[in-house]
Amino acid sequence: MKGINFPVFRTKTEGVTRKFDLNDPIERREYFLAKAGPEIEKLKDYVRGDSFVAYLLGKKNSGKGTYTKLFMEAVDGGRVGHVSVGDIVRDVHASLSDPEKKAALAEFLGENYRGFHSVEEVFDLIEGRSQSSLLSTELILALLKYEISKRAKQAIFIDGFPRGLDQIAYALFLREILGYREDPDFFVFIDVPEAVIDARIKTRVVCPVCKTPRNTKLAPTKYIGYDETQKDFYLMCDNPGCNKTRMIPKEGDELGIEPIRKRLEVDDQVSRQLLKLTGVPKILLRNSVPVDDSDNLVDDYEMTPIYDFRLEGGEVKTVESPWIVNDDNGTPSYSLLPAAVAVALIKETAKVLDL
Repeated sequence: MKGINFPVFRTKTEGVTRKFDLNDPIERREYFLAKAGPEIEKLKDYVRGDSFVAYLLGKKNSGKGTYTKLFMEAVDGGRVGHVSVGDIVRDVHASLSDPEKKAALAEFLGENYRGFHSVEEVFDLIEGRSQSSLLSTELILALLKYEISKRAKQAIFIDGFPRGLDQIAYALFLREILGYREDPDFFVFIDVPEAVIDARIKTRVVCPVCKTPRNTKLAPTKYIGYDETQKDFYLMCDNPGCNKTRMIPKEGDELGIEPIRKRLEVDDQVSRQLLKLTGVPKILLRNSVPVDDSDNLVDDYEMTPIYDFRLEGGEVKTVESPWIVNDDNGTPSYSLLPAAVAVALIKETAKVLDL
């Protein structure tokens, strides 16, 4: 975030000299134990009998869901959950075809929804039959409470609320949700340079057959082709059933962040406002480390690699190097792999919970 200096978290750990493959699930578990073993054990013990509600704040495509899933992988996927407001609305929409589930939701809304629509009008909104396609903050709040009520004693990371400035104005809506369940609440702010988000969008591709997404610069497949006509390299899907189908970019991705810039600006405003809020613990996660300080802060394998390709003797060769970007304050920085950021989330969560 421009003008705000998020602390740089040190993941380099004394006595840990092994190089882990962070793309391999088994090695990644060993990495988490090596880097944050004591905190993981404390958190595992904590979630056996207690819970928390954490609110993820960050720009669109900043990795909120990814970091949460890695936290769940390291700690306990059964007792820790990820709740996306978008997923809640889709799930509720699907459940309305089940009379029993619809009746349960109607009862809950009757007791908890405070807005300007009847329950039947709310159902019309959710199913898209209303002329208004936007769900009010009051309704989103009620649906979020409904989802939380179904997850008794599960620690939850909430992704997508608050999303707009109206949801934090005068803290009215925050007071409705903070403390709704009697366990600790805290915010998790995620700082990812816009240059990273922009590059992720511009270089992503998808298989037209199996729809698997990859990235030409950040997550290539095993098979790389070269287009003589366009003088350009391309990825071929490495899923067995796809027969090395050429992967293609999504329409509009060449524009990068421009189509979502307004959304990013709102996300930024929400985060800045909530950073000022007192009385709620905060975790600040940073996706990057300054190049000048990197040797003391992280191990080389924790940096996001970028891939380039070249032709040698008619064959495509892949060249890997650390990805250097300017953070939002203009400082040359290395982008970090998600597992390294998850280590910071694990340790800081243990600290917030006073474990």
